[in-house]
Parts: sequence; C-alpha cells; structure tokens
Amino acid sequence: MRLNVSALVMFGGLGCAAALLSATALSQPAAPGPVRYAMDAATMSGMGAMTGGGGLGAMMGMMRGGPHEAVRSLTLHHGASTTAPKPQADHFMPQGAGLGTSVTLLPPLRGEIGGESSFQRPSGRLLLFWGCGEHAPKGQPVVIDFAKVARGEMPPGLFMQGVDLPEDWRVTAANSRTYTTWPHGDDRKSVPANGSLLGPHRIAANYSKEIAFTLAEDFMPPLQARTSEAAGGGSRLAWNGIDKATGYYAWAMGAKDGGRGGTPTEMVWWASSSQQAFGGPLWDWISPVGVRRLIAAGTVMPPEQRDCTVPAEVIKASGEGIMVNLQAYGPQADFAYPPRPADTRKPWNPEWIARVRFRSSTMLIPGMEDMGGDMGQANSGASGTREEARPRKPKCRGLKGLAERAAGLCE
Repeated sequence: MRLNVSALVMFGGLGCAAALLSATALSQPAAPGPVRYAMDAATMSGMGAMTGGGGLGAMMGMMRGGPHEAVRSLTLHHGASTTAPKPQADHFMPQGAGLGTSVTLLPPLRGEIGGESSFQRPSGRLLLFWGCGEHAPKGQPVVIDFAKVARGEMPPGLFMQGVDLPEDWRVTAANSRTYTTWPHGDDRKSVPANGSLLGPHRIAANYSKEIAFTLAEDFMPPLQARTSEAAGGGSRLAWNGIDKATGYYAWAMGAKDGGRGGTPTEMVWWASSSQQAFGGPLWDWISPVGVRRLIAAGTVMPPEQRDCTVPAEVIKASGEGIMVNLQAYGPQADFAYPPRPADTRKPWNPEWIARVRFRSSTMLIPGMEDMGGDMGQANSGASGTREEARPRKPKCRGLKGLAERAAGLCE
C-alpha cells in the first residue's frame, strides 16, 4: 500500500504543532509517600483503531460499511519511593482480561523517557477555530506563525482559557524513585476485543508493598460517529451516546497542500469548546470532577449532547485534508489502603493508592463513512467472464486518498 505523501507530511506537521503548542502534564519531584498505581483503559474506533493496533484491517473493515472494529488498550504505571536492583512488578489480571495470568511491568527502556524530539519544526501558519456552529464567529481564526513560535514569540492566552481543573496525581518516571510500566519495549501483548477488566486485580512488586482491589467498571463501548454536510458548507458531526460518558470533546485537524513536495504551508486546528481550549489536558484523561468543571466552563460538551457542527470556514480552510476526532470521557475508580476515613478531619496516611480511568474515542474523515458501497461496486464483477475495460482512476488526494488508494478507488 502506497501512502499519500502530502497526507503523511500533514500529520507530521500537525503532530509537531501539537507538541509545540499543547500544555504538558505537570510532574512533581520524587518524594516519600504512598505507592501509586494507575491503569488507563481506552476504547478506540474508526480510524483511531488503526493507531490503537487495529492496523489496515481496522481501516478496511470500517470502509466495508460494517460495524466499527474497536480496539481496546491498557496502559499500566507503577511508582514508589523505594528502590530495587532490578525493579519489576507483576499485575495479576482477571481471567476475562485475556492477557494470561499476569503482565510484567518494567522500567522504561533508554530513550523512552524525555530526550530531544527528532521532528522537524513545522513551517507556515496555524489557523485556530473553536465552537460548534454553521459558521465561525467574528474574530476567528486566530493565526499563529510557526516561525515566530520557534523564536519564542507565543501569542499570550491562546490555550486552555477559563479551564480550572482539580489537582490530580500522576505516576511518572520524574516523580517516582522507582517507576515501571506496561506495555514496554517489544512487548506486543494486547487486550483482545472481548477482554474484560471486571474482577480482582493484584499487583506484586519487588520494590513496594502489594496492591489488591476488585474492579466493577469495564472498558467503555466504542463511539460510533458520522458526518454529514451542513447548511453553508459546514460538516455536522453526530454520534451515539454512551451511558457512562461524563462528557464529550471534539477536535479536527487539517491542512492545505503547499505544492512543494506535499509540505503543508497552512494548517487548521478546530475544537468544539465555546472558548479557546486546545489539546493539553483535553487530550488526556480527566476525572469526572474535572469534566463537570469543564462542562460548566463551556470547554467540554455535556453527556446528553449528540452532535456538533464543524463550521464552514474550518472545512474550507482545510482544503481536502481534515481529520475529525471525538472523545468521550468516562468513569474513574479509586482505591486505597487503608481507606480514607469518613471523617476527613482525621489524618490519613495510605500505604498505597490506585486509580483506574476509562475513555472512548473515535477518528474519522468526513465523507468516508459511505465508502463501503463504492468499494463493493469497484470490486464486484461477474465470475468467469472477461473483465470489461474500466475508466482511468482519479488521482488520490488528501487524507481521504489514504483509504481510497487501499480500496483501489484512486491511484
């Protein structure tokens, strides 16, 4: 499969833009305290299933018009203020997880933590839009010149305005004297499509006390979303509701082909928030308490909302390359030993704390949802008869060309 070069360059540029412009998680220095354990359970569907391990098969299944091939992923983090010569932790899973008796957490390999990024800084401009509606309000887009950003000239107050998230703890190599994680290195073990986290969990490490809890929450169902043309040239994004979703956040990224080796000179970033709130924590895991605050601020859509229109100006500025993302924030399960006292005035010094977070996300290209019928027509033919001459295929263009080329619809 040959990939559309301009689309890949565009994704690389947008990834660089996000790295340059998004806020990163705060890290605290290593200090004595309780052992900390974090599980992040994600469900990915649509084009997002490709990046989550579904690969080309997930993309082709989506284009055939069948049900979305969702992918489930699990990330584990263990941190402690103690040390061991060769730190290792084992997470013993419920049988329904489909991961065997246990998975092994190990320290990250050299080069997996920090270090200089090897990407080339993007050039050109980034156009920022936000808010659901047929048209972008006056004052948009905000234009960012990457050359100025590279010189440290970041316009003030562009990101995460009005966001007041509660303090959150994280498990990282930076704030843990000993840190192990899974998956790691060449460990390719993945959660099966029907894997379940329900049941007892036990984590045993050679550098900390044992952790044990029973989980009553499971992976969230997959998000199923579609786009359709909206009045005035916009794109209406609609999705199925998920019962346990605490809120939704959508964003889109696109670019116009610059014409020089496929390098985009103008990139677009749109967010569904009613204020300037892009990336950073919104792409991460947010507690239900944090989501409620973001809904009140107009940054995250409430759990009962089922659609949002991408403004016409965003679609036009993106040319032929736009990728729409939708995220459903989910529940969070917290555990500790000993448990927190009912009387919060009493001192509490837990030996360990653990947290399990859930979310579901999907990714799609507007106009690609109905490619299944086109594929069927392109691949159909009478068996045993000579194939009739077909007209020359059109050129593959933009992001849609990635999937159309795989389907044989363009060249």
